[in-house]
Amino acid sequence: MSYKKWFDAHAQKHAKIMEKLKDRSDDEVIEYFRFENMVKHEPDFCPLYEKNKQCHEMENLNCYLCACPNFRFDDDGFEQQNGKTLFSFCSIDSRDGSQFEGEDYIHQNCASCIVPHRVSYIKKHFQRDWKSIMKEVEPKK
Repeated sequence: MSYKKWFDAHAQKHAKIMEKLKDRSDDEVIEYFRFENMVKHEPDFCPLYEKNKQCHEMENLNCYLCACPNFRFDDDGFEQQNGKTLFSFCSIDSRDGSQFEGEDYIHQNCASCIVPHRVSYIKKHFQRDWKSIMKEVEPKK
């Protein structure tokens, strides 16, 4: 599956949940997206929910900004670095992120970064339209 297909499918899932929560306050919406609540009430939102597994090991994981607004990806690659195609990177170069290099590719590894999963970060960037927050991330193709 291309990143664009995943992104569009995820945006639809997010929008469906937001429609259900349209009468709730912003704080209530953010609270709803707590990992424990999402596993219970939105099991199809993330494939990891089936295993009750978090994508990032942290207390109070919030899934509102799944697909970090700082993540950049291009299915065709951004550039060549030392003979390898750079497909993804972190736009803020988070100190907790890293890069995974394969034989001919480089991808951003966000597993240790919890920046977009903190409630304080979500509140700072909150918009009810997930795609508006993610406008810099959305693949063009």
